[in-house]
Amino acid sequence: MSLIQLRTELESFCRNRGVVAFGVAETKDINTADAALAPETFTRLPFAISLAVPLSSEVLATLIDHPNHLYEHHYRQLNFALDRIALELVWRLQQSGYNALPIPASQVVDWENQRGHLSHKRVAIAAGIGWLGRNNLLITPEFGAQVRLVTVLTDLPLDPGAPLKHDCGSCYRCIEVCPAQAIKQSPTDFDHRACFEKLKEFQRQRFVHQFICGLCVRACPGQNTYR
Repeated sequence: MSLIQLRTELESFCRNRGVVAFGVAETKDINTADAALAPETFTRLPFAISLAVPLSSEVLATLIDHPNHLYEHHYRQLNFALDRIALELVWRLQQSGYNALPIPASQVVDWENQRGHLSHKRVAIAAGIGWLGRNNLLITPEFGAQVRLVTVLTDLPLDPGAPLKHDCGSCYRCIEVCPAQAIKQSPTDFDHRACFEKLKEFQRQRFVHQFICGLCVRACPGQNTYR
């Protein structure tokens, strides 16, 4: 089987399981300095496959001014689904003679800095799935910020994508709804500390049991909203 045929098969395999975006990036093009993985991992596995699944718009519609248990459950189930898809993709890659490592969809290793093993959004941006929005989340053309991500590192030499030349343009919906006022004009000015303090407040109020919000996600539906 050629590399093109294998990629087509792998992408079809993922899309049949609910994946709406499948992209590839070379790890050398991603900032991995703060990744919780040994540097040699990226040498052994120089390609990253980025996968996205959509959130339910109806679940997001239940969010008014704080997160709720319905959203928390949905968030967790999507992460479980992504991890399962990534695991099955790894099995398919191994059966084809390649090495692969699934990176957990939402296993945070540093809550203060909201950091996981590897930044899924950096991988997705490098793969051309979307761009970094004002809300510090990945924004896709079709689904906006309403996706969850997972990454599989591999030594399968796939043709990488290229970053999209897009931004949020004149859309400021996320700024208007942010309860922490953490979102600014530029993504580089996003106030991580203010965001995290609000997440802790939501947890103390028992709206949810983990540090999530979702209000800026609800406000960013995509579907050609951006110009």
